[in-house]
Parts: sequence; C-alpha cells; structure tokens
Amino acid sequence: MITFEELVKYAKVTGFVYQGSEIYGGLANTWDYGPIGSLLKQNIKKAWINKFQKETPNNVLVDTSILLNSRVWEASGHVGGFSDPLTECRACNNRFRADKLIEEFDGTNADGWSHERMHSYLVDKKVPCPSCGKVEWAPIRSFNMMFQTNQGVVQETSSQIYLRPETAQGIFINFKNVQRTARKKLPFGIAQVGKSFRNEITPGNFIFRTREFEQMELEFFVKPGTELEYFAYWKEYCMNWLKNLGLNGERLQFDDHKPEALSHYSNATTDIQFKFPWGFDELWGIASRTNFDLNAHQKHSGEDLTYLDPETNERYIPYVIEPSVGVERLFLAFLANGYQIEELPDGTTRELLKIHPALAPYKAAILPLNKKLQGDKAWEVYNLLSKYFDVVYDDTQNIGKRYRRQDQIGTLLAITIDHQTMDDDTVTVRNRDTMEQIRLHVSELKNYIEEQTAF
Repeated sequence: MITFEELVKYAKVTGFVYQGSEIYGGLANTWDYGPIGSLLKQNIKKAWINKFQKETPNNVLVDTSILLNSRVWEASGHVGGFSDPLTECRACNNRFRADKLIEEFDGTNADGWSHERMHSYLVDKKVPCPSCGKVEWAPIRSFNMMFQTNQGVVQETSSQIYLRPETAQGIFINFKNVQRTARKKLPFGIAQVGKSFRNEITPGNFIFRTREFEQMELEFFVKPGTELEYFAYWKEYCMNWLKNLGLNGERLQFDDHKPEALSHYSNATTDIQFKFPWGFDELWGIASRTNFDLNAHQKHSGEDLTYLDPETNERYIPYVIEPSVGVERLFLAFLANGYQIEELPDGTTRELLKIHPALAPYKAAILPLNKKLQGDKAWEVYNLLSKYFDVVYDDTQNIGKRYRRQDQIGTLLAITIDHQTMDDDTVTVRNRDTMEQIRLHVSELKNYIEEQTAF
C-alpha cells in the first residue's frame, strides 16, 4: 500500500492539489485544487447527487446560505457547546486537543469525559507532548470551533455572525419551506453540498482534516419510531455506494458508536472508516439525530415545525437520519485506493490511478500521432467530444510517454489519431486499466464513452 508521504507527493506533483497561497509562503492547512483535482471533486459531488438525490425520488436538493442568523447557532447548541478540549504544553507552548492526545497515546476514547478527568489522565499516564516530549500540561479549556466574522458596513456597528460549521442547520431551518413547496410526504430527504468552516485546533494529514471543507449531507426525515429502520437502510446504502464506486471493501469498515459515546442528540451513530495510509479513520458519519434539531429551532424561533401526517392526522416533529461525508476525505480515499505502481510484462513500471470511470477527471485524451499530419483532425475530434465530456488534448513527446502521462492521472481512454484516421475516419482507443486497444469510427466515440463512464 502507498505510504502517506508518497500519496501527498503524487497529489502535488500531478497537480491534483497545490499548497494554498504558495507564492507567499503558504497558509497553514489551506489547499488549492488544480485542473485535474477540481474535476475529480466535481465528479465526486456529481456522483453523490446522482445517487442520493436524482435516483431517489423522495429526496430533493437545496443550496442554503453560508451566513445564517446567529440565533440559528444558539438554538442548535453550537454557540455554547461546539468546542474542543484544548490543552497547552507549558514547555513549548504548543496547543493540542486533549481527547486526541489520549486516543493517540493508547487508543482510549475520551468522548464525554470532563476536562478534569482528561487532564488527570494526561498527567497520571505521563502522556508526552508530540512536539517536545515533555509532560507539562496546562488545565484544559473549551475552544469554540466556529469562525466569527462581522456583517455590516461599519465595524463598530456591525453584527457578529459565524461561518457555518456544518450545512445541516440550513436544511433544518428550511424544513417547512421544502416540505410545503416540494409537497413531500414523510419519509423524504433534503440533500445539500456546500462549504463549511471549522477552526480546528489540530488540522492535519494533508487534506483529511482542514478548516475549510465541503460537505455532502442528507437529512432524511421520518416518522418517530421508524428511525432505526431507516438508520440501518442508509448505513448499508452508503457502504454499497462506496464499494460500487471502486473502494476496496477490505479497506472499509463500520465503527458503531457505543451508547456511552453517542452525542446527546443521537440514539444511533456509526462511522464508515477507510484504511488510509496511516490506518483506519473516519470517512463518513451516519447518525440518527432524533428530533433534536427541529425541536430546538421550533422552541427558539417560535415557528411551528411539526408535520401533519395525512394518513393518521397526527402532528409530530419528525426524526431525522443524517449521512454526512466530506468531499475532501472521499477525494483522498479515492486517490489512496486507486494510485498504484504497476509492473508490466517487459519489466518496466507505470504509475496508474485506477479510479472508477465516472470519477476519472478526464474521460479521454486526444492524441495525434503526428501533430503536423493529424493535428487538425485531432482538434476536430476534441471539439466533437468536449461538448459532452471532460477531455484533454496532448501532442508533446512520443505516444508511449503520452499514454503514461494519462495513466498517471487516471484518464480512462486514450484516443489516437493516426494515418489510418485520415483514410477511413477510424481511431485507436486504448483502455487505461487493461491497455487493450480497439478501433472505432469517430461517429461511435460519443456513445462508447458514455457506456464506459456511466455511474
């Protein structure tokens, strides 16, 4: 399996990911996505929307604001309770999450522990500082993870608001709007893809944990008493989707949370974990959130957020199942799962990103064998296909090196324009994974690519 260092180097060298603000020395834990990285992110989001909204008639899509009324976060508990246990090493003045220090030290899960208990554990067990190795821990205090900003023309009279730490609350406060305008009956879901921001104490592992990230969240509203049935359904649904998109089942596992480790609003939670180069870690969270959020917003806003069941004429606040996954973590998982160095029969090797065809950044590369003789025809083919697919044109170096370049970034098909093309309008189509080649007429290319790259 590829090492973490190799994976990071590969992502940077190929242009999937760049360091944020690089020409100014960078900004810690910020990343920009290059041409092929941007395409991969878009394809991941497209695949999720197709599966969780388009193919699911009970689900609809929304796009809510990043900036929300501050009372939203007061109602949801984020203002008072969305915090990490922060401790500081008095020897080197570096700060860390106390629960993560404990977990990384001996695997102990400190979720739900008081600050005093965590501090005592760090001292009694002599947990060393990751930076300097000393055991001089300051008392633990809460660190709110929401980014604050101001809304208004003049700083002195502006209102303090927050960048959203999750997309879910924008869904909850629009529950009645969506239910009314989309005319949905329970069970139904509201899906959203969007940016979130968390002022993490210890972000890291490349793009795995960042302060700015994209979430793909579904809030699936159900009748109370049926939530655990739907929790089990979405749990398997999410796992199957990952496997169908090519993630190795041996690198996936469920981590069901024990009752004592559940969040106060949840009666069932599981994480789908993926085996990253550093080991199994959370990829996807699936939670049964009961009616906590809608109930809190009804109480704080004074608006009636109950649902009138047309079959029983009951009024109740729906329960909700929430599968929530980060785009960047999926991005990293697909790279880690697909990148390989393959030994060929002649003893040479090639770098290969073996990724699901629907996720491939470029579906095809258009390669004239000789740019002087076939360049115009190659551009004609490019212009034909670029209306329907992300394709790339490449005419530099010999054809073998161009094949290797496309294999390295996961391009599914290499379409070569050669001497025969000029005579009969046929091209050579080479498959990334098998390296097998077939001959197709130019008029067949669109349908062939559609068949090969379907979800």
